[in-house]
Amino acid sequence: MRVPAHDLNPAELGLPDSGQPRRVPGLRREEVALPAAITTDYYTRIEQGRLWTSAPLLAELARVLRLNEDQRAYLFELAGKSAPPRSSVRQEVDTRLQSMLDDLTTTPAFVIGRRTQVVGWNRLAAALFADFGRIPEAERFYLRLLFTDPAMHRLYVDWEEVTRLAIAQLRMESARYPDDPQLAALVDELSVRDARFREWWAAHDVALRTMGTKRLRHPVVGELTLDWHTLSCATDPDQHIIVWTAPPHSPSCDGLRLLASWAADHNRMPSGSTT
Repeated sequence: MRVPAHDLNPAELGLPDSGQPRRVPGLRREEVALPAAITTDYYTRIEQGRLWTSAPLLAELARVLRLNEDQRAYLFELAGKSAPPRSSVRQEVDTRLQSMLDDLTTTPAFVIGRRTQVVGWNRLAAALFADFGRIPEAERFYLRLLFTDPAMHRLYVDWEEVTRLAIAQLRMESARYPDDPQLAALVDELSVRDARFREWWAAHDVALRTMGTKRLRHPVVGELTLDWHTLSCATDPDQHIIVWTAPPHSPSCDGLRLLASWAADHNRMPSGSTT
């Protein structure tokens, strides 16, 4: 496992560069220690395995060193610690994945993360479902929008079926992260807001996020019948790419192309992510 300390430079961490020649590329020990709020000697002893290290300090070092999830888990394993669950880590869409989404100009697609949070999307998904970029990140949950956004309620012809499926998918996720406080907060909020959520959540139905067909009634292009497919994200198993398609030459396919043209003309539904 390669730790990317050698790939970083002081400027990336907001540190001044001394201008002195470096024998090897990357950060010096003091440049890692400073943003982690520890002494260089303390960091050196950690690096050499001569000092017991707490889990919070390991997490801070992982942040400073810009470790990915696999490298972070390896760091904790080397130290004999249990890594904090992925549910506590803020999800972001990889820039290469966002580029792929942007290239799908006639295919709506978005990335759904833990707790049904929409963490990435393309322009056509914004035009079809909601202008996700205008929704605060803390509120950008697909399930939450189904209950709180009247436009989303009107969009789905079979709103109850769609919503109950989303709840069953969230219930499945809750089994993997039973102690996730943010998931608990979302469930609490929706339970207070809507008696239907309380009833459907209490049913304990579960479902995987796979594929299906949904009927939409869009205010610009009218009736659409779209197939949706779930793709796994290679960089984060808790992110799923939802791609919406219609059979070639079908009325729904024509509707998507019309909507793509409308979105491009209006230029008010930008693609984006939480990054």
